[in-house]
Amino acid sequence: AMADPSSFASPACCLTRHLHLRCRADFGARALRGTAALTARAEREALRCLVLDTRDVQVFKVTVNGQDAQFAFGEKHSFKGTPLEITFPNELRRGQEAIVEISFESSPQSSALQWFTPEQTSGKKHPFLFSQCQAIHCRAIFPCQDTPAVKLTYYAEISVPKELVALMSANRDGEVPDPEDSTHKIYRFSQNVPVPCYLFALVVGALESRKIGPRTLVWAEKELVDKSAYEFSEAEAMLKTAEDLAGPYVWGQYDLLVLPPSFPYGGMENPCLTFVTPTLLAGDRSLSNVIAHEISHSWTGNLVTNKTWEHFWLNEGHTVYLERRIGGRLFGEQFRHFQALGGWRELQNTINTLGDKNPVTNLIINLDEVDPDVAYSSVPYEKGFALLFYLEQLLGGPDVFIGFLKAYVQKFAYKSIVTEDWKNFLYSYFKDKVDILDKVDWNSWFYAPGMPPVKPTYDMTLSNACVALSQRWVQAKESDLGSFSSADLKEMSSHQLIEFLALLLLEEPLPLSHVQRMQEVYDFNAINNSEIRFRWLRLCIRSKWEAAIPLALKMATDQGRMKFTRPLFRDLYSFDKSRDLAVKTFLEHRASMHPVTSMLVGKDLKQDQ
Repeated sequence: AMADPSSFASPACCLTRHLHLRCRADFGARALRGTAALTARAEREALRCLVLDTRDVQVFKVTVNGQDAQFAFGEKHSFKGTPLEITFPNELRRGQEAIVEISFESSPQSSALQWFTPEQTSGKKHPFLFSQCQAIHCRAIFPCQDTPAVKLTYYAEISVPKELVALMSANRDGEVPDPEDSTHKIYRFSQNVPVPCYLFALVVGALESRKIGPRTLVWAEKELVDKSAYEFSEAEAMLKTAEDLAGPYVWGQYDLLVLPPSFPYGGMENPCLTFVTPTLLAGDRSLSNVIAHEISHSWTGNLVTNKTWEHFWLNEGHTVYLERRIGGRLFGEQFRHFQALGGWRELQNTINTLGDKNPVTNLIINLDEVDPDVAYSSVPYEKGFALLFYLEQLLGGPDVFIGFLKAYVQKFAYKSIVTEDWKNFLYSYFKDKVDILDKVDWNSWFYAPGMPPVKPTYDMTLSNACVALSQRWVQAKESDLGSFSSADLKEMSSHQLIEFLALLLLEEPLPLSHVQRMQEVYDFNAINNSEIRFRWLRLCIRSKWEAAIPLALKMATDQGRMKFTRPLFRDLYSFDKSRDLAVKTFLEHRASMHPVTSMLVGKDLKQDQ
């Protein structure tokens, strides 16, 4: 078995198969404390110990089948945390199970959790807590085999202040008063489909819900719940389309949760309860592809899972492929090609930033002594998608290729796999087309940095207008600026505006006079769509427009989605007129930022101690 370089656990010796978690959210101490009871099965004879991942977690006591067990922490690693070695009172035979119960408490500095004071929430009355475990932060909540190679079912009982609601990546199983504390109540949850630890998720806050489909509630703070219900109303249509493309949805409920603005990602595919950023609330459902993406993870990622984070592209490439197939079904094949080409340009942009010799731009990366959070980029998403889109075109088109995808999900459901497993199955599924597959430059696709060896073919119908307008601006002389007017945008969708700006960001910075004129005629400052605003402000800062500095700093700090916050801070840091202010602003906001975001922005701004 391939070892996971990001974990201390040895699932080849002992496998955790079920978790029973009982814990209390203590907002005063900013800690989760309680017991994690893991059902562990010996995978070899005469097993004497179990090694678990932890990071900044206190352990008070361990029992094995009710008997006290000895435990010791190993050496602390900078980002992997500290291995916890538990010695069994009696050795286990191969196949024998034991219940390992650990009394633990998380740290206020846990990298998995963000705690909010009431003042930091929309409602201003109640505190809030959410977790984000992907990739390797579950170990910063409780000791576990924190590798995607291991899947377990779980049951959880969470005690929280009774005016709050707790939700998890599981089906809700009722609530009862807490017998030990009359100010608290206990929420119960059950996840009967085995999941990797990174899909463990918890949120606690003053949440309300609206039903938007037969299996979907939207959860948010009161202030945002109606807006969210409108924005995400396509969820059921997307779910039905995904089931048609990939097979039955096995998770029961599909709820959506809108988090506070500091949530670091666009979405997180927590089973039964997708977490999303409020930056998707554009008011016109135009950013709903993120919902299609998280829905698609219910098959690729959550059912078929990468065995280590080095093969993350298996999760993300297939999910982007499915997301765009859903978009194609709902909005037409030209739209799918438009989104696909946008993805190729996003990949170009990422590789421009990271450098085309950078090993993290490989599709399969080496994570020995590399923090997955530091390696994270759009590469596994967009290079992974490009490979699948290229294969679709090579092997007979979308209808042929979706047959493969559905069979792949069926074959590897409930398992964790590596790229070799995927490739072997591809070859066996297309056994009549091996000659075509053998012409693919697999070595470059998997192991070469930079752009892929081949570019797929894209229908340009919806892109042409974006290319034409961006080129008009690139080629315009000062004397041509009068030729631009608000009519230029009349026929363009918000998706096309995003693409227009993205194309300009791939070019050399425009002269300052050009972006000033662009503001005059298009008034981009008045647009609140986060994807448009983000690219517009980057364009302004790159053209050294000082008037945009406060707007860019505001966007970088009003929300914390890393896709927006990191590049904005990086651009502000690169501009001599805003560098000092960018650093000062970061240092002022650091304490209230999400722990992973603050770590990565700190590295970007060279402030990491």
